[in-house]
Amino acid sequence: MSKQWVRFQDGNTIRFGTLEGERVRMWDGDMFAGATHTDRIFPLADVTLLMPVQPGKVIALWNNFRALGDKLNLPVPAEPLYLLKAPNSYLNPNETIRKPACDGKVVFEGELGIVIGKTCKEVAEQQALDHVFGYTCANDVTVADILNRDASFAQWVRAKGFDTFCPLGPVVATGLDPTKLVVKTILNGDIRQDYPVSDMRFSVQQLVSLISKDMTLYPGDVILCGTSIGVGAMKPGSTVEVEIAGIGKLKNRFE
Repeated sequence: MSKQWVRFQDGNTIRFGTLEGERVRMWDGDMFAGATHTDRIFPLADVTLLMPVQPGKVIALWNNFRALGDKLNLPVPAEPLYLLKAPNSYLNPNETIRKPACDGKVVFEGELGIVIGKTCKEVAEQQALDHVFGYTCANDVTVADILNRDASFAQWVRAKGFDTFCPLGPVVATGLDPTKLVVKTILNGDIRQDYPVSDMRFSVQQLVSLISKDMTLYPGDVILCGTSIGVGAMKPGSTVEVEIAGIGKLKNRFE
């Protein structure tokens, strides 16, 4: 059964629960292990939604969509190509992406995020989905000019690791078929990205299985599936939204 899980702030207390229309039902326990629902209901308008999980790590894929890889004439990777987003980059829904002090073109990258729900080490592809809790929206914000500025060293971590450069949310949705999802990125009301998740080179099952053979994945960790065509620059004062039907809309300002 599909659910939309959220973390939210109620006064000074951080809680978690499920979104039910314009209301949030509070749950107790551990979101990933034996959570129990309560009768406490909060109007959505009275709480502040946070990132739906607190990841130990966020893994971000490169060159995982055929359309973008073909457009950029990139070779087909033999294995997933990925980097890590720094914890200081994590950002709540509706909070502000901040322009770094350095110069350079800041771009949005709307992506699907896979949320791990069960500790996952060297898992076979056939069992990989058993370790997936659900899916969320993400924006893999990047200072594009930094990536290859130094010919001797590709600066993935710096380009993608600035404060506020990894918005996540607004929910983790369970019970979805990722192959049927479509990612849309909307900049100032204009749709800039509109691409099917089914175009991934490595499926959700393959990503979880192959990455788990490199590093243990823990509940709350997030794998960003990579992005496709339509990536573009943001100017300060912009509003960027990543929308996936069934998950919702992740909205942030860029200032």
